[in-house]
Amino acid sequence: MNNTENFEEVMTLNASLANISTANGYALGLKTEKGVLNITATGESFGMPVPKDMDDLLQNGLGEQVRNIRQFALHKPEAGVWIKSEEVKFAPLVTRPEKIICVGFNYRKHAEETGTEIPKAPPLFAKFNNALNHHNGVVTLPVQADSHFDYETELVIVFGKPCHRVSEDEAFEYIAGYTVGNDVSARTLQQQTPQLTAGKISDGFAPLGPWLVTRDQIPNPNDLRLKTWFNGELRQDWTTSDMIFNCRQLISYVSAITALKPGDILFTGTPQGVILGQKIPADQRRWIKAGDEVISVIEHLGELKVTYQ
Repeated sequence: MNNTENFEEVMTLNASLANISTANGYALGLKTEKGVLNITATGESFGMPVPKDMDDLLQNGLGEQVRNIRQFALHKPEAGVWIKSEEVKFAPLVTRPEKIICVGFNYRKHAEETGTEIPKAPPLFAKFNNALNHHNGVVTLPVQADSHFDYETELVIVFGKPCHRVSEDEAFEYIAGYTVGNDVSARTLQQQTPQLTAGKISDGFAPLGPWLVTRDQIPNPNDLRLKTWFNGELRQDWTTSDMIFNCRQLISYVSAITALKPGDILFTGTPQGVILGQKIPADQRRWIKAGDEVISVIEHLGELKVTYQ
């Protein structure tokens, strides 16, 4: 099997996968009706080749190993290392991507609510690995630098094989799967200069997860419902069909600029309903504070919850 076929094995697993934290470090988890199967621990206990974590799976195209462990555990469930769903400790979905690329103002209604001109090309910015966070994670707010903190629930694309200069028609062939992201933002820092980056790169500002839902389970990523609850109040409720640049266009555009690698991730933008878009003066808005909770949900992908301190 050549390397390209190895990467294809990941994309067609028909699975929901997680990076999980264990006493022995990160491991790869598989969602099942029985609970979460610790793929890594199950394989290691029987001397079977197995991905050590999500990054190992994606970057080395180890989907066949996951398929083998899943089949083994289904036929011999007593041999599997199982975790009750409510006891899983999630890690950041990926921990070692080379690139975290984000798109700003990519929903028409969001551009309208913030008074932003519809962009002629996707406005790109970056986050870094220090920003990676996870389901049930905590974001420590950098209150020495800003006080206007905001949420942005986003569909996140996870790449599954090398992607460079691809057409829109072939763009989906490079996706390993999809997950839920929250582009936590410090708005004063974001708006102080024409560049957005300062407001996006603080520690923990890129929660992801909990699941990587493989590409074969999502026929059209631009037909998904997205919702955000801020302290129990529904704030965002829209669909990915409102993207100005759809997922195919984004992948083709970004891959023309830079070569994407397996395990790289792309935040695709957020719809209306963020605090930044409220039609009252900034100093009268209720920005995120310590003790707040944000729950981000995308249809078929799951629920990502973070709290703030």
